[in-house]
Amino acid sequence: MHFASLGSGSRGNATLMSHANTTLLVDCGFSARETEKRMQQYSLDMSDVTAIVLTHEHGDHINGVRVLAKKYQLPVYATAGTAGCLNSDVMGLVHEFSCHEQFEINDILVEPFPVPHDAREPSQFVFNDGRHRVGLLTDVGSTTPVIEEALSGCHGLLLEANHDMSMLDAGEYPEHLKYRVSGKMGHLNNVQSSSILKNIDTSKLQHLVAMHLSEKNNSPSYS
Repeated sequence: MHFASLGSGSRGNATLMSHANTTLLVDCGFSARETEKRMQQYSLDMSDVTAIVLTHEHGDHINGVRVLAKKYQLPVYATAGTAGCLNSDVMGLVHEFSCHEQFEINDILVEPFPVPHDAREPSQFVFNDGRHRVGLLTDVGSTTPVIEEALSGCHGLLLEANHDMSMLDAGEYPEHLKYRVSGKMGHLNNVQSSSILKNIDTSKLQHLVAMHLSEKNNSPSYS
């Protein structure tokens, strides 16, 4: 299993998961042109992508979906809640899934799970190639037993570490935005991310990537 983040944050999110002849683009929050440019850094283009898989409908996760899905006739996998927020002219490409049931896209088994976030029907994922499991957890305000069970035993993990609470409290965000970010339906802070790592089985973990770091409310040295 190969994976790479094309970008993670409020400016855009996109992640690649690849095994054998299957490459999944998880979210596409950048413009179509920017997504294609970022993929070139890995010697890939959109013709290599098998499908787009969506976590939720926020703009920084779906901004490029309409153009790329139509241009390359890519299937788009989304929960019913997320699908209901997409443009009507891509609905013919949409495959709805339940975040309580795993499904296959060619060579990759996708294991979705529900998460607390302020979206219609958000989901995060574990990707399984039969030998290795890679977990993705971003855009979630608090942990749950379901999340920790899903992420236990992963060989790779892309884990949100959005903000440092002291930096957020002292920062320039308006109070309503601070409340939203730090709330149970917002984003994980560094302490919460650390707690998840302590609660899950990390005995097989080989790769850990800190995701969705806030440019204003966090630092790589803190996360």
